Amino acid sequence: MILGQSSASHTAMLAKAPRSTLDDVFRRAAMRRPDAIALADPPNRASITDGEPRRLTYAQADRMISAIAGRLRRLGLSTDQIVGLQMANTVDGVLTLLGILRAGLIATPLPLSWRQAQCAAALQRLGAQALIVSGRIGSVDHCDVAMNVAADVFHIRQVCAFGREIRDGVVGFDDLYATGTPDPAPTPERPVNPAAHVAVITWDASPEGAVPVGRSHFELLAAGAAIGLESRIGQNAVVLSSLSPTSLAGLALALPPWLLTGGTLALHHPFDADAFLRQCRTEQCNMVVAPAPLALRLAETDAFKGRAGVKTIVAAWRTPERMAAAAPWRDPAIGLVDVAVFGETAVIAARRGGEGRPVPLPLGAVTAPNGAGTLHVAEVSRTARGTIALRGPLIPKFALPAEIDSIGKPAFAVAPDGYVDTGFRCGVDPATGILTIIAPPADPDGGYRAVLGRLGARSGDAGPGRPLAAAG
Repeated sequence: MILGQSSASHTAMLAKAPRSTLDDVFRRAAMRRPDAIALADPPNRASITDGEPRRLTYAQADRMISAIAGRLRRLGLSTDQIVGLQMANTVDGVLTLLGILRAGLIATPLPLSWRQAQCAAALQRLGAQALIVSGRIGSVDHCDVAMNVAADVFHIRQVCAFGREIRDGVVGFDDLYATGTPDPAPTPERPVNPAAHVAVITWDASPEGAVPVGRSHFELLAAGAAIGLESRIGQNAVVLSSLSPTSLAGLALALPPWLLTGGTLALHHPFDADAFLRQCRTEQCNMVVAPAPLALRLAETDAFKGRAGVKTIVAAWRTPERMAAAAPWRDPAIGLVDVAVFGETAVIAARRGGEGRPVPLPLGAVTAPNGAGTLHVAEVSRTARGTIALRGPLIPKFALPAEIDSIGKPAFAVAPDGYVDTGFRCGVDPATGILTIIAPPADPDGGYRAVLGRLGARSGDAGPGRPLAAAG
């Protein structure tokens, strides 16, 4: 499904956009460095989910992605059908996401905090045909959750899982690691531009309930390119991410930068500080991605000192109204990139300068690297009701079409001029055009912003030897 394909003018615009998909970028990296390590599990994987830690080369990952794509097709799933995901932040999850895309399907990652009722409502709304889970995440039996969800959602035809103990009625995927050359999945045919196609649907929070937000390949790659430019990471970089890929931030801050550099993506299921720092050292990570309160707390303890290779910390602010009050960054050896996360609408990154203070958000154009004009990231406006509105390459251009979103309410709204109202209230300095983020949108109790706000308030407890579970 091409976003906005019902409009001839929109279709013409999308036809002129870059045509590389996430899978195209992965395949190019695999051709260039087939024997290099592409993906690495957290060292404490056994405490998170079944199986020992995996390290896959690009050639091995490419084969596994094709195996997953082929199995999904042989299970009867057809082009553009929706597949739900609820998986730990491990190699399995990344491979499955890319396998879904290679099969010509659309992925919708579900937050790990969601249980049966929320998962069922989301998958029912999108008409999902399959659900893939990690059999166990921590102490939670996600196979059991998935089977109950499938019982509630009549059009879910397949429940699949990674793990040792797969119950009757669930299709196991672990055996795909041991198969030989997989049968190739058919290449999906796209009517206009494959990069403008819906790749992933994430879920935003609103007072009326969860809102599905469709992302094209191009939008995700644009967000990743902006993060990469701000981070100043080079080719073949090693990226360590502790954000689960269940949201725009979790996806954009890790997967596209990894794919675009053709390096290594090391995964950390949030959050065990000892395991995280051990990964920094053993993987010789160049870029570290973490929720801002945790990243800054670890940096204050000199946790990153002597960690070979760490040049940049990417700090995700899911409560960007708190960013301006952050302490100055004083480590000249490691750069800090603040990323303001506007729900599922946008991620705006800016590297701190010589004074070490967060870079404020201006009215008008945002570029990457910040202020240099190399890549146009977004345009920022203030609405009549005093909220931040955004438009640009990494921001969705359309609501999900009715063929995907059967309900449409509450819906992701895009104004005729392309702006999306983020709901974040702001003030503006008339002399400088600088915005001050005042407050987040209203959020239902238990939503992402509410939960992560409480986690942020407790992040001072995080440190070596003190695990802390955090959403992506």
